Amino acid sequence: MPFEDDFSRRDLMRLTALLAVGGAMPLLRAHDARALEADAPVRIGYLPITDATPLLVAHGKGYFEAEGLRAEKPVLLRSWAQLLEAFISGQVNVVHLLSPITVWARFGSKVPAKVVAWNHTGGSALTVRPEISSVKELGSRTVAIPFWYSIHNVVLQTLFRENGLVPVAKREGPLGANEVQLVVMAPSDMVPALASNQIAGYIVAEPFNAAAENLGVGKVLRFTGDVWKDHACCVVFMHECDLRERRDWSQKVVNAMVKAQLWTRANRAETAALLSKDGAHRYTPHATAVLEKVLSPPGSDNAEYLRSGAIRNASWVERRIDFQPYPYASYTEELIRRLKVTLIDGDHAFLNDLDPATAARELVDDSFVKAAIHAVGGLKAFGLPDTFERQELIVA
Repeated sequence: MPFEDDFSRRDLMRLTALLAVGGAMPLLRAHDARALEADAPVRIGYLPITDATPLLVAHGKGYFEAEGLRAEKPVLLRSWAQLLEAFISGQVNVVHLLSPITVWARFGSKVPAKVVAWNHTGGSALTVRPEISSVKELGSRTVAIPFWYSIHNVVLQTLFRENGLVPVAKREGPLGANEVQLVVMAPSDMVPALASNQIAGYIVAEPFNAAAENLGVGKVLRFTGDVWKDHACCVVFMHECDLRERRDWSQKVVNAMVKAQLWTRANRAETAALLSKDGAHRYTPHATAVLEKVLSPPGSDNAEYLRSGAIRNASWVERRIDFQPYPYASYTEELIRRLKVTLIDGDHAFLNDLDPATAARELVDDSFVKAAIHAVGGLKAFGLPDTFERQELIVA
């Protein structure tokens, strides 16, 4: 499937309209030739969530500079739609995006970009009001998701199917006993909406689940990584023109991100401090204690989650969030299969024509991350088997 190197203003306005459901604000700066200069800076766009950790650590620890790159201060954005628009319009050139968004961007909106690595695994949960003790109790209630094209929506609807629930969008009138109203909401709005009883729960990236726990307004019902083992949540997305025309620059970007993941795995408490509102860069508005609960939780947390049922697959030994860069093709293929049977508001007919294996090969360029992984000692450096293949394990 051919792609043009640049989006026209008309294309971007069309994208803005398509993204309106996510609450996006149009950002229309054109991508110009200067962006392809060999010494152009790394410009990161991110949301204030732990999904962004490797890119922020790479900036904060100077890994981009160590690779000989210039890196501007990362740009904090409010919503997934706004982040994607900033990327397409050229305001930023390296972003973390929810993995299903990249499927929609590449095949639904013909965005000339590719996934070059995974940003992290796990790192999300279904959080509900304290009085709710099972997925089935969400029937006839409202649950918030961060975006229709999100792993959160995919995993949530997997749980719904297992519990006899039916998701609905924009339903007028009362809900049936087995129906759940889904609404798109910015992550920062979810905790106050839960506290004020506007919603019964939400499924989202950290640290917004930990924030609800710390405030006593919600509890984790299930961790997404306990439903889909080692699933990718956010992935690193880069412009195809950069990957083609600036291969050395692109390789150095991926090198820095991979080294940041290794540092994060070995320095989780320090990472929480680096990302916090008290850190030198103030990357996120979150307190160190909230971030530590995600990145470096006490052992007592795990025991409580096992008792409550938030963790059911204890043998998986999943961390609340973990970091490894390799984008397994089996995951992308299974993701596309599940997107085909997931309720998504808006036009999603393009999914019907996608062959999972073919789409996975077209969406992902793993050449840069393979080289970066080899340079740091291979997959074993991340505690993984020495193979670029795996089988997906999903147990709801």
